[in-house]
Parts: sequence; C-alpha cells; structure tokens
Amino acid sequence: MLTKEQLLRPLAHNRKNAVVVTCMGVTRPWGMHSSSELDFASADSAMGHTADLALGIALAQPARKVICLNGDGSMLMTLGTLATAVEADARNLVLFVIQNETYEITGNQPIPAAGRIDFASLARGAGFRRAHYFEQAASYEQQLPALLSGDGPVFVAVRVEKGSEGPISRSRTEQARYLRASIAESAHRLRQVLTSASPSAFADHG
Repeated sequence: MLTKEQLLRPLAHNRKNAVVVTCMGVTRPWGMHSSSELDFASADSAMGHTADLALGIALAQPARKVICLNGDGSMLMTLGTLATAVEADARNLVLFVIQNETYEITGNQPIPAAGRIDFASLARGAGFRRAHYFEQAASYEQQLPALLSGDGPVFVAVRVEKGSEGPISRSRTEQARYLRASIAESAHRLRQVLTSASPSAFADHG
C-alpha cells in the first residue's frame, strides 16, 4: 500500500506537459507537489464526473497528455466513462483510480464493495488494453514513466492509505495555489492556457 507522497511525488516528477485533473482526497496533496497552470481541481464539482471532465479535455486537446487522479468512490459513480474512453479512442488519457476504499473528504465512509472490487479488471472488461494495479511503491515508481508514455487510454489503479483530508475551501487559506480561485475561475484559466500555448510551452512544471 502506498502513501499519498509515494503516489504523487514521482507522478509530479514525470508528468512533463500533461494536464492533471485531481479529485477528492488527493486534490490538496497534489498542490503541494505541483504549481503548474495545467493543474485543475474538480473536488468541489459534481461528484463522480472528474473522469468525464478529463476525458473531454483529452478529446479536445489530442496533442497533450491528460492525467486524471480519480477517487475510487467517484469512479464507481460513473463506470460508463471507462467504456466511453475506449470508444472515443482517447489515446492521450491516463486514468488513475486512487483506491483507498473510502469517501475520504466526507468522513471516510466505506465505498460499496470495499476490499472486493477489482478496478483494473473492470477497465479491461470495458476494453482498456493497458490496465494496471499497484500496491507496492517501488514497482509503481519504476513502471510510471512507461505508463505515461505511448498510446492510451491507460488505466492505473493504485492502492493508497486512507487519509483525513476535508473539503477544500477555494480561498486564500489554501496552501495550494490552484485551490485559491473558484472552480469557474480555474476552468476559465485552464481554457485560456490550453488554447493559447503549445504543449511544449508548459513542460516540466512539476
């Protein structure tokens, strides 16, 4: 089982010019590792639609890698997104499911089928040819560069320790810069960045 630090630190190091869309319990921790203009937090949007949003960005920006850090509870709410991503041939999408088996930011209530559900198998069943599961930090870090390269869509389930993050405030009290603006302002800014710059312009902002 990985810590959030073991999950996020190597990802920030390897993300290069990718858009990173975060969700729920990793939203605030990700902001401690990255201050890129290509980060977007959807933790306070309609729950379950983070993967949908990331897929939409990937389809609109086919020349840029899009990484989605989705929660396991959120993924359960929109499993149809797995089939949609395959059907849409979203080759630049890397979809992570952070498998801590709880709804962390609302108090760590257990998700349905906690401890029994196999997300990687669900992804393979939906048509993902590249679907992986990790519960050891060393194996995850070693294989991460390959997971982020090549054609997708790629699915990565990672077993992560439970945490105690609460809801984000979208205020100046947040340490992470990308959480200090409203979700509407953040979406507007991301759109500006994506439509005004080439993918190489934002390389290595982790």
